[in-house]
Amino acid sequence: MAKLYFYYAAMNAGKSTTLLQAAFNYRERGMETMLWTAALDDRVGAGRIGSRIGLEAEAHRYHDQCDLEAAILAERDKRALDCVLVDEAQFLSEAQVLQLADIADKAHIPVLCYGLRTDFQGKLFPGSAALLALADSLIELKAVCECGRKATMNLRVDGDGHAVAAGEQTEIGGNDRYIALCRRHFRERLADAEARLAQPMADALAS
Repeated sequence: MAKLYFYYAAMNAGKSTTLLQAAFNYRERGMETMLWTAALDDRVGAGRIGSRIGLEAEAHRYHDQCDLEAAILAERDKRALDCVLVDEAQFLSEAQVLQLADIADKAHIPVLCYGLRTDFQGKLFPGSAALLALADSLIELKAVCECGRKATMNLRVDGDGHAVAAGEQTEIGGNDRYIALCRRHFRERLADAEARLAQPMADALAS
């Protein structure tokens, strides 16, 4: 029976590397895969998945209005399809996660999703929330905090390395914009950033 999998982690845990290794393992056994990544993430180049260790592969791109189920079934009509792999799965919509669940349940094709669990404020992404609720298997990939503990959170930083406490949920970036931290150090640095944001208002009220 095919399953829907969610491999989740903080930044720099090797999610894309793990996806590309899984795709390679399928192909090495003569099996066919279909790779997907978010259209809004173009750091590697349009229609490619890349890892920090230099591995890359071509991939289809999905956006908010993309019907993943229809696209995957159309591809299966052209060739055998043994596995679907989705990178940056936090950017999926709830409807798209349901489509991927149908691919596993009705088309009997395993679906492996890889992505972040939470954003820079410690809140769930919509796609991650849906996958945590619906996936048959939840697998945590390990990242390491600067203190040596397991990193579970993603801190957004500015050009000077200071924590960012406000902004849009989605902002594409790498090591220059995000740091993987344990919960303790994430909360400490986010609290400092929130205090910096509040200080100008406090000064204005006091004057």
